[in-house]
Amino acid sequence: MADPNHWAFPPSLQPKAAEVRFDLATAMNAVVALHAEVPEDAFTASILGTDRTGNGVVIGDDGLVLTIGYLITEAETIWLTAHDGRVVPATPLAYDFATGFGLVQPLARLEVPTLAMAKPGALAAIDAGTEVYALSHGGRAHALAARVFAKREFAGYWEYLLDEALFIRPPHPEWSGAALVDAHGMLVGLGSLFVQERDGDDEIKGNMFVPVELLAPILDDLRRHGGSRHPARPWLGIYTAEDDGRLIVQGVATGGPADRAGVRPGDGVVEAAGVRVTTLPEFYRAVWRSGPAGVAVPLVLTRGGASRTVELRSADRGSFLKKPRLQ
Repeated sequence: MADPNHWAFPPSLQPKAAEVRFDLATAMNAVVALHAEVPEDAFTASILGTDRTGNGVVIGDDGLVLTIGYLITEAETIWLTAHDGRVVPATPLAYDFATGFGLVQPLARLEVPTLAMAKPGALAAIDAGTEVYALSHGGRAHALAARVFAKREFAGYWEYLLDEALFIRPPHPEWSGAALVDAHGMLVGLGSLFVQERDGDDEIKGNMFVPVELLAPILDDLRRHGGSRHPARPWLGIYTAEDDGRLIVQGVATGGPADRAGVRPGDGVVEAAGVRVTTLPEFYRAVWRSGPAGVAVPLVLTRGGASRTVELRSADRGSFLKKPRLQ
């Protein structure tokens, strides 16, 4: 993330309190800075690093903070910084692999306002061209007036799939865990990624936000149990990319199911669980339809012009991660 002390959006990109239909100061003050420290031997340390910074959004009267899960995965230490500079310790409460959301509980009073989440169904009213505001910690200098340029399916190489995600531009440089609010000041999305894609001869740069509408059905389970009570999806530990109508393995998680089965970077994935696949969504849905974590998943792979079938004993992704220490 950019250094919050050395940058600001130009005034033309900053929302102005007199021009919005909600309390801009309250919305901005509900966003806190988040700093997480992860041990070097953590499963995700080599991919996500051990020192992670981003944002969180206060959504509960008790200070409950919603953030993007990769910031807090396997974190041992978390610090939250309020808009007035106060810093309080916090503990990771939950991480939902399906949505990517994480919850953090402050261990001292934050004394900041909450940001109300949009009601179920609000996502249907958002389309390309809808005006939105992306807010990170740091006040109006770090608040961006933007527009949605797409609402569509999103698939990530780390076995992640959203039926609908929100894409905005211009991009926010501090997107991780940033709040996306609508014209009424309601929280509609949480920042996840920087994206760069082609539209004909034009290059589009923006951010992908996870719709907060996905949180409501699982929020109680996350707070009470640390995760969704739905059976864990089968995880293969395989990082795959689409390449001209083919699926190519880019890497495998060390010690994961794909690694143990001998899957290697450069392998092509032709079939999963008896279904021919050419896109990431097809691949993931075929695997997830096989059953819960632990189910055997056959893959047809190509390597060096030859094809072969391997059987992967899937796993629960969470079983590979360090668990939060009791505070």
